[in-house]
Amino acid sequence: MTRSALAQLTLTDFRSYPAATLAPEGQSVFLFGPNGAGKTNLLEAISLFSPGRGLRGSALAEVGRRMPGEAGGRAWAVSAIVETDEDPIQLGTGVETPGAARRLVRIEGETVPPGRLADHIRPMWLTPAQDRLFLEAASERRRFFDRLVFAGEPAHAAHVAAYEKAMRERMRLLTDEDGEPDPVWLSALEARLAESGALMAEARARTLLALQEEIDGRGERPFPQARLSLAGEWEKLALSGVDFADIEARLATALTAARPRDAAAGRALTGPHRGDLGVVHAEKDRPAAECSTGEQKALILNLVLAQGARLSRAKTAPNPVLLLDEVAAHLDLHRRAALADEIAALGLQAFLTGTDESLFDHLKGRALGVRVDSSGLTTLEV
Repeated sequence: MTRSALAQLTLTDFRSYPAATLAPEGQSVFLFGPNGAGKTNLLEAISLFSPGRGLRGSALAEVGRRMPGEAGGRAWAVSAIVETDEDPIQLGTGVETPGAARRLVRIEGETVPPGRLADHIRPMWLTPAQDRLFLEAASERRRFFDRLVFAGEPAHAAHVAAYEKAMRERMRLLTDEDGEPDPVWLSALEARLAESGALMAEARARTLLALQEEIDGRGERPFPQARLSLAGEWEKLALSGVDFADIEARLATALTAARPRDAAAGRALTGPHRGDLGVVHAEKDRPAAECSTGEQKALILNLVLAQGARLSRAKTAPNPVLLLDEVAAHLDLHRRAALADEIAALGLQAFLTGTDESLFDHLKGRALGVRVDSSGLTTLEV
């Protein structure tokens, strides 16, 4: 596996773009222009080079370009050339027909499972939708943290998907009004849940410990330091050193015992799908939810940068690509400068958006500037 960076991005009938090409050639990029011009669409296109629905979480039908009066979105495609320290790699994703249930993923023209993308590119993102991360339900923080876990351990996405599928099937059996569920089939599903759930808990615990070590070891910085914790029962077992087999066995036993309660509630009440990420502003000794909006944004950004710093040193994995949508608007001048310095110092490729060119003054000369408006993409002259 080799180090990598995005060299070229091409969009076809994607969101607002009939056709567009962005060629950063491995550089970081700041995109600026009026609201609605299509800046976030470019970040979303990059985010789709990972399993799942990308940074907006949109259905495939919403992604294809749609003209006024058209009933549904068109077939769409996004392709990329990724530079490596060996040969360039061609990646592609999209749908060949409008309304397709699944998007195709291709590497060098060969159709592959989406998880294979992680061998070449690992996007991580921060969007305005996450501004209320510490005020929203625990599910939002789990999704955010799982994205950080996945960036370092791509297999985590498959374990989460397997867990969620088995959980849905188990709940269908438990809530079926036509008769008693088959105990043998229930036990088989719970065995799958226990295996996937234990793997999830261990991966989350490993990532939390590594992130905390990274944050603690970086000393005084313009971004607030964080103390991290995981509230889930199964993650706590992993953090305390309980081995995988023991966590798996305990979870399987707990799921069996919880059948009557889960059937009555109509949802699974035990398992790693109920965990939560805790973040405390270390200097103020205050939970993130009680901090100012700017402090909350800086705390989230610090987690993303800490994971980016870790992965940038991993010589056996692709460099992460940071997608930072409207982040600069919440940072003061000092922290905007610090963010530019950090991106450069870590050697990360980042794509940032904002309405005002002046938000990126500290990146000029160190990143490619691109104006996004109704006329398309215009690269600033250096």
